[in-house]
Amino acid sequence: MVAWIILIVCLCFPWDIILRDFMSYSRGNMKIIENPAWVFYIEKPDFDNDKIGKWMCFFKGRDFIAKLCQEAVEKGVVAEAKHSNANEGVSCFYLNCDDMASHKKVIEFFLNNNLIRKTKNGKLYNISFKMDKQTHAGEYGKDFKSEIKLEQFVDLNTGDWII
Repeated sequence: MVAWIILIVCLCFPWDIILRDFMSYSRGNMKIIENPAWVFYIEKPDFDNDKIGKWMCFFKGRDFIAKLCQEAVEKGVVAEAKHSNANEGVSCFYLNCDDMASHKKVIEFFLNNNLIRKTKNGKLYNISFKMDKQTHAGEYGKDFKSEIKLEQFVDLNTGDWII
């Protein structure tokens, strides 16, 4: 009787939900990890925990952003990217805050893929780089103050590089 109960529980248990929390597979040198909240694309990141942060963009269309996160890691724009595991949400492209070459690569990738929204007048929004320690400290909305902004790299009116 106990064996039948165990068998029924095992057959009826939502294993797909449990396994989905830990889905992971590799594509070349890149590892893709998926859980209910996020999809991560990781290829040998070498981050300093005190310097790591991200450029973020909001999206509608999971397939579109998944392709871009994967491409960014495969092409060496970043060593790690992630996006919300939903049809709309946020994506993050990680780098060390003092790595100017990486900032330039990410911003160029964003510009080439139209990931930075524009105002009605065609001006680029002055998006911010956010340190992970700010995220961990709960700095969101009005509490969030960035020291690194897009305007430090490009002219927001023209999109031309200023550095």
